[in-house]
Amino acid sequence: MPARPKLVSVVTGGAGFLGSHLTDRLLAEGHRVIAIDNLITGNQANIGHLAGNPDYHFIRHNVSNFIFLPDSKIDFVFHFASPASPIDYLELPIPTLKVGALGTHNALGLAKHKQATFILASTSECYGDPLVHPQPEDYWGNVNPIGPRGVYDEAKRFAEAMTMAYHRFHNLDTKIVRIFNTYGPRMRLRDGRVVPAIIGQALTGKPLTIFGDGTQTRSFCYVSDLIDGIFRLATSDFHEPVNLGNPCEMTIQQFAEEIQRITGTKSSIEYKPLPVDDPKVRQPDIGRARKVLGWEPKVDFDDGIRKTIEYFKEHIELVNGATK
Repeated sequence: MPARPKLVSVVTGGAGFLGSHLTDRLLAEGHRVIAIDNLITGNQANIGHLAGNPDYHFIRHNVSNFIFLPDSKIDFVFHFASPASPIDYLELPIPTLKVGALGTHNALGLAKHKQATFILASTSECYGDPLVHPQPEDYWGNVNPIGPRGVYDEAKRFAEAMTMAYHRFHNLDTKIVRIFNTYGPRMRLRDGRVVPAIIGQALTGKPLTIFGDGTQTRSFCYVSDLIDGIFRLATSDFHEPVNLGNPCEMTIQQFAEEIQRITGTKSSIEYKPLPVDDPKVRQPDIGRARKVLGWEPKVDFDDGIRKTIEYFKEHIELVNGATK
């Protein structure tokens, strides 16, 4: 019997932190992958190990412009393209809005044309600075639409609305994943998020920066757990948004102290003013993911953070070696 044709997945933002890990999972599952990225925040080093893989194809393109793919068969479109850290979307407010609006429209159009399943990478930032804790999917959020973070928050909220419109009006098979704080190898060292920022400071002997008094909370999910949840969602029959994240909540102060303990750094902690609209609490209610996907995170924080620290150690040594 002839071999069954491989499933084909498109990953926008395919050279990013999450996009590259998702690509690895899809290839491991036997998919062909077409990755699209304009490298505005993505990094070719994240996909260098895929060079020469016959099942992998990279296209440098801004998905806020029309997406043309001659491939007649596409089974999944994973829309992961977007600046995703405060530094990025504060420096790139218009591209952030455009990829959330125009990019989502183009990716949905591609999925509709190819009759593919569409998966939107949304965010816990849809909940803003939440008044409900932990955050379930039926909470509508507390977002400042005109604040500096609004360019990211509202871009993702609009993307969700457009995704559901395509599902309802065009009967497109769509999924929405609301991603909570995720960490692991391939994060950019200076992307402004708390995990790489504090680890990088600890490894280079700089003071660990905490914004505010450190009592604000986050819930940290290791990247392999998140990608497993995304893959399960993509192959499910569920269409409403699903939170994916680790419900084990900790304060930023506790996180910094854990990094001090694990790295053995002598770095002190310094406090700076809290940025505008920075969420005070963040913890996913993952009851829906447990029920619908049979998913919950498995990687222990201590194990995951040690793997991440080792990655940053190697990265810092490479950078330091290149500048000597």
